[in-house]
Amino acid sequence: MKCFNKSSLIASAFISIATLSSVSVSAKSVTVNHIMGSTTLESSPQRVVVIGTGALDAVDALKIKPVAVSKGTALPDYLDQYNADNIASSGTIFEPDFETIYTQKPDLIIVGPRSSKHFKELSKIAPTFVFAVENGSDYWQNTQTLWNDLGVIFDKQELVNQKIDVLNQRFKAIKSYNQSHNMDALMLMSSGGNVTSFGEGSRFSVLYKDFGFKPTIAVKDKKSEKTGGHGQLVSYELVSQENPSTLLILDRDKLVNKGKSTTRQDFDNELVKSTNAYKNNRMIYLDIPAWYVASSGITATETMVSDIESLTK
Repeated sequence: MKCFNKSSLIASAFISIATLSSVSVSAKSVTVNHIMGSTTLESSPQRVVVIGTGALDAVDALKIKPVAVSKGTALPDYLDQYNADNIASSGTIFEPDFETIYTQKPDLIIVGPRSSKHFKELSKIAPTFVFAVENGSDYWQNTQTLWNDLGVIFDKQELVNQKIDVLNQRFKAIKSYNQSHNMDALMLMSSGGNVTSFGEGSRFSVLYKDFGFKPTIAVKDKKSEKTGGHGQLVSYELVSQENPSTLLILDRDKLVNKGKSTTRQDFDNELVKSTNAYKNNRMIYLDIPAWYVASSGITATETMVSDIESLTK
């Protein structure tokens, strides 16, 4: 039988106390604000459940591996690894699977805008952080806040700061170019045979507030535009009449119809070709996952910037 002397026992006790003290110091409590209120949790959570593509994009870019993610919606190629069977499903981006989430014993749930209405129910399972910005708000400023919150939660502030610093420079360069060249832009989305436009108060306000475009079409009722998720219905005749210098097209049909769409053929008409945007090669199709699915994601935001940068070259 192994024996311990008094000195060894005292030393072991001090080591245990020191270890416990170290753990209590490292696991500090943090509080973060979001569009549904505020959330207090222990920093550096280990078991994280993610609901929403933008949120998944962000945690993936910060090298955080969740135990469950929302499925049922096509993920961007760079997130395809999360379709693997060994990663549990937290439901869809619209409807969380509460039972599965509970069984994962999370110490943090991150939920995107499309499931944010379930915030209170999810908070009963574990501390819940809403990863979302309001439509029509300052996209880049509020997105930085979301990233900084994740940096605080996961002790990733240095990595977050690096990404923000690089993107700040790129945003400023694009905005300076567009303002100095007096560039306007018309943002259009094709969906189900309809073409809709988005202005300053819409979910794509980033184009005007952060990228520095002037809106081609002045919207009189900005309040209704802000609350409408699918834009204002327009015709090709109106597009020709307004004659944008920049035409940005989001092909939602391609997303909804699993890659099948006639949007490019539909836009290949004489009315669109009459615009300065078409004549000056300033008509582009935006990356649908980045602009529509993974809002405020880190890789998504980098892709959005790259899309607009292509117009300044």
